[in-house]
Amino acid sequence: MSFELESSAFSDGGAIPPKYTCEGADTSPPLSWSGAPAGTRSFAIIVDDPDAPDPAHPKMTYVHWVAYNIPATVTSLAEGAGKGSMPSGTDEGLNDWKKAEFGGPCPPIGRHRYFFKLHALDTTLKLSHPTKADLEAAMKGHVLEKAQLMGTYEKVKK
Repeated sequence: MSFELESSAFSDGGAIPPKYTCEGADTSPPLSWSGAPAGTRSFAIIVDDPDAPDPAHPKMTYVHWVAYNIPATVTSLAEGAGKGSMPSGTDEGLNDWKKAEFGGPCPPIGRHRYFFKLHALDTTLKLSHPTKADLEAAMKGHVLEKAQLMGTYEKVKK
């Protein structure tokens, strides 16, 4: 069985509903996964946008969410989990707004891609409000498998 990540709110490659963006409730979408490899001790999730600020001329990858030490027994995150409702034991790192929570898509121009990357780890991590780079460095050598879901979003033109 392969390690897979999905959302009931949007399909892989599909449009993220406005509800989960700065134009809506700005809350995290529901996520679920299956097929975690044997030996998984925890999960880590990173959500980022490699198309910032303009998909035609990207200059940076903007980080929307960093969470880790999600217990190995967990197979889903409910809608809104990234705004203070994470499973017990989970820790969150800093997004590019310098907040330890989910920050929804809010592209300044064009349709951006948002990658939800779930890592199955063979350990739990001892970190304190890490950035994406800190978390990735701490995960080195501990990633058993990675699952990914990509959604897109473009602001509604007014």
